[in-house]
Amino acid sequence: MTSAPYGSWPSPIAAADLASSGHPVEGGRYVGDDVWWSELRPSEGGRVAVRRLGLDDEPEDILPAPWNARTRVHEYGGGGWTVTDAGHLVFAEFSDQRLYLLEGGTPVPLTPEPPQPCSLRYGDLSVVDGEVWAVRETHDTEGGVSRDICVVPLDGSAANDPHRVRSVVAGSDFLANPRLSPDRRHLAWIAWDHPQMPWDGTELRIVPVEGGRVNGKVRTLLGGTEESVLQPEWVGPTELYTISDRSGWWNLYRVGIDDPAPVALCPMDADFGGALWMLGGRWHTRRDDGTLLTVRTFGTDTLAVLDPASGSLVDIPLDGLTSIGLGDRNGNRILLLTGGAQTPAGLRELDLDTGDLRTVRLSVTELPEAAYLPEARQLTFQGAEREVHAIAYPPRHPRYRGEDGELPPYVAFVHGGPTSRVAPSLNPVFAFFTSRGIGVVDVNYGGSTGYGREYRNRLRGQWGVVDVEDVVTAVTGLAEAGMADPRRLAIEGGSAGGWTVLAALTTSDVFACGASYFGVAELDGFVKETHDFESRYIDGLIGPLPEAADLYAERAPLNNVAGLNCPVLLLQGLDDPIVPPSQAERFRDALVEKGIPHAYLEYEGESHGFRKLATLISSRNAELSFYGQVLGFEPPDIPRLELWQPEG
Repeated sequence: MTSAPYGSWPSPIAAADLASSGHPVEGGRYVGDDVWWSELRPSEGGRVAVRRLGLDDEPEDILPAPWNARTRVHEYGGGGWTVTDAGHLVFAEFSDQRLYLLEGGTPVPLTPEPPQPCSLRYGDLSVVDGEVWAVRETHDTEGGVSRDICVVPLDGSAANDPHRVRSVVAGSDFLANPRLSPDRRHLAWIAWDHPQMPWDGTELRIVPVEGGRVNGKVRTLLGGTEESVLQPEWVGPTELYTISDRSGWWNLYRVGIDDPAPVALCPMDADFGGALWMLGGRWHTRRDDGTLLTVRTFGTDTLAVLDPASGSLVDIPLDGLTSIGLGDRNGNRILLLTGGAQTPAGLRELDLDTGDLRTVRLSVTELPEAAYLPEARQLTFQGAEREVHAIAYPPRHPRYRGEDGELPPYVAFVHGGPTSRVAPSLNPVFAFFTSRGIGVVDVNYGGSTGYGREYRNRLRGQWGVVDVEDVVTAVTGLAEAGMADPRRLAIEGGSAGGWTVLAALTTSDVFACGASYFGVAELDGFVKETHDFESRYIDGLIGPLPEAADLYAERAPLNNVAGLNCPVLLLQGLDDPIVPPSQAERFRDALVEKGIPHAYLEYEGESHGFRKLATLISSRNAELSFYGQVLGFEPPDIPRLELWQPEG
């Protein structure tokens, strides 16, 4: 082994490799004997392609470039494509948000051209009896947003006649999971209103229908402002299985339309659900024998078979897989979106009879040698008031080690949301750092999902406090354990994670620097400028306006720049509707005013989450160069980022 300063080790993992070989995969579905999926294509401008395996099991496009199957409902989208009974693709085109049908070479529109660009959006798509059922989002000229569940004919007649699109139910700020009963006599769905977010409180509603039209009174079967209900699925004409966190954990329940008292199928201190950021999320699916395939979470995911009659739960071993998402089922075969600490994420097919797991499509084309990949360590740190869960990835290289007496620098990764979570994963971005001698710690701070409602509620009214304290607890715990250099700690995060980065840098002296990807910097402008889905999110995270106006000002990193004494890297997409560029620009101006060294990188054509090849390369190289300059190492073969410095 060769001794060299941490951070300076040569690595075969380049930012260009991360960007060119990465193509996140979602949405596995059986279409006849084929498996279809959607795939982000950074090398094609960040479009979402729908693909399948062709000759020699090589992926081929069903939806060719430049078509982009991505809906903007809730801005985060979800359920942006589906398939007809005849095996034809129906999808929402990102550029205009119209629905299209692909039967031959060129897609044809199914919905009318909107009055303003992208003002009519469709998501959570399904085809029932020759019609497309969808959640529709309508933006008016005054900035108002409304949503309904609508039905679109597949014959194309609505493309030039808006009246052919039939509205079925509305009446709530948000709707999800429209589900018709097997006898087509009832419609079930999930609804919620501002200021609730779907993990705070939702309602399971039903209404009688006839011929796809409402034929009776809407009733609420389950849920409320303090009960989050998810994913209703019909068992028969009068019963549903659904998920509720009424016990403090997202568990599965049976509920009848005539006797709505919910019956817990398998009470357990674990979550059988998650944060509904994107439409179409699935955590359970019914098998032909009446049992349920389920995914439960306590930090990591476990696939299991639940027998609703007995309440028994039998785990299905999937060695090393810590993240599991359910896709389509075909008999005793199920498509899973999976990944683990040593297993790349991707779409796999599980044979439930044999236990065989077949890879359909990984989210990366090429992986570095295993010796360059970090090993995940699940750790729990004890803070002053609570436990904090995290995953550490120490530096790892087959030929290099740190110099005698030297401890490695560490970067704390702060997930977005903030209502979200991380699990041990083979993340090439982590390997990009760890193979150079820079440790990574991924933190599930208070407010994260996967540990029950009480853990999620830790962040209520405490955003900018609990998240910061918990990340500080994790990195100081690493330092106290002799794993990290306490003088060379950095922090990075995107979106809400960017808020935590900026809040930590302005209210603590633990970190030597930080990188904020499209992070929230202040709240008065944010709540006015952000999109509708998150426009009242801050009510729960800090408090409602005008009552919490003083807290908004007190917590905002922009108003605490006086406490900042370390360099900052700001990275921002100029087309971001969720965290607009004004957030980063205001913080940059404050850095200039105080004379803090920094860099501000802005990217044309990028939205919330970078998707283009050039952006992915530029941003990751810039971040590494930034850490090297601040933390005292020289990463080889990385372009030097120019930092703004005060004159003199």
